[in-house]
Amino acid sequence: MSDELQRIMAIDDPYLLLREVTTRLAAAQQEVTELARLRRRVVQDLHAQGMSYAQIAEKAGLSRGRIHQIRHTGPAPEGAFLGTGAVTVVTPLRWDGTKKRPVVAMADMNSGKRLEELAKSYGLDVSSGHVQVSGEVDLNRDGLVVVCGPGMSEAMRDLYAQDPVLAWEHPEGEPWALVDRRTGTAYHAGADLEPSRPHDVGYLGRLSRPDGNGSVLAIAGIHTAGSLGVVHLLASDLSTLWGQVGERHFSTLVSVEYDPETEEPQSAELLCPLYLHDEEATA
Repeated sequence: MSDELQRIMAIDDPYLLLREVTTRLAAAQQEVTELARLRRRVVQDLHAQGMSYAQIAEKAGLSRGRIHQIRHTGPAPEGAFLGTGAVTVVTPLRWDGTKKRPVVAMADMNSGKRLEELAKSYGLDVSSGHVQVSGEVDLNRDGLVVVCGPGMSEAMRDLYAQDPVLAWEHPEGEPWALVDRRTGTAYHAGADLEPSRPHDVGYLGRLSRPDGNGSVLAIAGIHTAGSLGVVHLLASDLSTLWGQVGERHFSTLVSVEYDPETEEPQSAELLCPLYLHDEEATA
């Protein structure tokens, strides 16, 4: 029996006991989920390296049937792309002059809800939050997935500024653009061009928190349709993305074609490579 369990069992106050047991159970369930994800990942990695399930079983001291069961059950490893244990999906608030209160744009709301559903499908606990109308947001928290561009938040603008390859640019009097410093290519949203077309560009990256003690998964479009397109790509191809970047810091751009009436993505594909930041720093 662990010291923590003994401590909880010794609590006399029934209300405090109930609260402590509930908190401990939630933490234990998260731990079990992540251990199961890690176990499945190890089996998949060993098999990908050329080992048979029989060989893995023999080396691990488990039955072949147990290894097969581990390989096909439990939360998929690629869920760690979004976070471990628990994630908080953050979307921006905008001031509605008509309603005289902060609101969330429909496309941002859809992006947030779909990210929450995606995270839950991988066994992650999910909560939600907002970037305030002022742009304030605490980025020094574990498990953050933030849908917000640099124009709405100074904190996010500073976060994006650390990207060694991709940059947000907003020349005076001109619309926002995303620039690939490696190639010198500037990408613009179709809505900002003449003639206009239903096309947007989205940013996807895992960037270091301001305090250096973790990462933030950052998502943004030049317009809101771009963010929704990035989420669409994650939902359809998370396994491939995870296989290429794992938990490393990276960034990329996404080309999004969307329905002009609904802003629903019709296609989403990478515009540039998945830039790994540790490799860019030594290039």
